This record gives sequence, C-alpha cells and structure tokens, in this order.
Amino acid sequence: MTDEFKAKLQALLQAHAAQSAKQQAEDKTPRDHADRRMCGERLHAVVRPVLEAIMAELKTVGHEASVREHIERDDAYPSVALSFTPRSGLASALIFRYDPRHGIVVHREVKRAPWKGRPPTGTGDRLGTIGIAAVSAAWVETKGLSFIEAVLKAN
Repeated sequence: MTDEFKAKLQALLQAHAAQSAKQQAEDKTPRDHADRRMCGERLHAVVRPVLEAIMAELKTVGHEASVREHIERDDAYPSVALSFTPRSGLASALIFRYDPRHGIVVHREVKRAPWKGRPPTGTGDRLGTIGIAAVSAAWVETKGLSFIEAVLKAN
C-alpha cells in the first residue's frame, strides 16, 4: 500500500466513525426501542407458535425443521425463522423480521435440490409486509403454506 492510499483509507474510516457515532446518538430514540420491543413480543406471541405448529407437522412426515428466534439482541432487529429441509433437498428458510420502515417483513429463501437442474441465481424473495399490530396467526399461516409449497415444488 502506498502512503497516499493509507491516508485516504484512514480519512474515510475516521469520517465513517464520526458519522456513525453521531447517528447512534440520534438513533437511540425511545420510539425505536418501543417498536423493537413491541415487534419482538408480537413475533414471540403470534408468529412463533404458528411456525412451531408447522415445524411439528413437517417432522411428523419425516422432514427436518427448526424454529429460531432472535428478539432480545441489541445488535440485530427482532426475527423469528423457520428452517425446513425436505427429505430429498436442501435447507430453506422463512424469516419474519422487524423493519423500522415497514413493520414486519417476511422473506423466504428456497433452495433447489442440485439434481433438479440449475439453481436459480436469486437468494430469496420478499413475501410481504404488515404493520406490527396487524400481524395475525392467519397471515402467518398463509405465508407458511406459500413457503412450504415453494420448497416442495423446488425439491
């Protein structure tokens, strides 16, 4: 590395650190924390039970499935995810997570079995968004069924 490059890199990193410190002070608003907490509670109370019921059904017919939850971390937004591995396929995931601009966002990553042809280049797709207070078990069930159908078709 040249001295000129190092100087530019250090200046860039210092500017970023200063901007980050300023934004962190502004971003720690009580509303953000209240929304995060409320979303974590909704994910735990509404979304997780539905995903656990789906997981139990998948396991009874011989598939692998698990539910993971991250709702109390300061370094990440609250989320609950269902991981589903069909007997003859790769693990896919359905993720419900908090987004400060949209409420709860649903994202799925469906992995195609390698022997089923060339895998798609995309990493996943968004299934929808909903306000934190509006999330319901029926909405989660709809997203879950859509996800399971897509995984079974791909595998």
